[in-house]
Amino acid sequence: MTIEQITGNLKTKTVGIAGCGGLGSNCAVALARVGIGTLIIADYDIICESNLNRQYYFLDQVGMKKTHALRENILRINPNVSVITWDVRLTPDSIPTIFSGCDVLVEAVDQADQKEMIIETLLASMPRLPLVIGLGMAGYGMNDSIHLRRADNLYICGDEVSEIGPDLPPIAPRVGIVANMQANVVLEILLKTEMVK
Repeated sequence: MTIEQITGNLKTKTVGIAGCGGLGSNCAVALARVGIGTLIIADYDIICESNLNRQYYFLDQVGMKKTHALRENILRINPNVSVITWDVRLTPDSIPTIFSGCDVLVEAVDQADQKEMIIETLLASMPRLPLVIGLGMAGYGMNDSIHLRRADNLYICGDEVSEIGPDLPPIAPRVGIVANMQANVVLEILLKTEMVK
C-alpha cells in the first residue's frame, strides 16, 4: 500500500482519544502526522510543568486545558485534521455519546479506576468498537517487555505489569514507545491488516 493510499484511507476515519496526557497526547500527534481525518479528544485536566517530561506540550502552554493545547499543537502539525474537543471527566453515561462516531477508541488515562470504567463501559455499551489501551509503561529500559496482546476487540499495549509509583515514574521514552505502539495498532485496525493474536 502506498503512502497516498494509506493517507487516502485514513482521512475518512475517526479516532477517539480518552485522555490527553502522556499516552493520549503522543498518540494523537502520531495519528495526526499520518493524516487521520478526525480526532475526538477528551480530558478535563490542565497542563502543569511536571507533565512536560512525557506529554506533547510546551512550556508556554502550562496552565492551559490539555484539550485546547493539544488541538492547537495538532493543527500546527496537520491543519487538515478535524479535532473535536471535550473538556470533561468521562463517565459511563458520556462515553457512548462522545465516542459514538469513532472507528477506534484509544484509552489513555492515568487512574486505574478510570481505565477500568472505560473498558467496562465499552464492553457493555459499545462492544463492537475496537479499544486500544495502554497498560504498563512506567520506568525506563525494559524494552523487550513491551508487547501487544489482543483479546477480541481489546488491544493491550505495554508490559502489563509496571505500575507508576515514586520509584517507577512515567517518563518520555517508555511512555512514547507505548503511545506510538497504540497509534500503530490503530493504523493496523483501520487499514485492515492482520493483527497478532
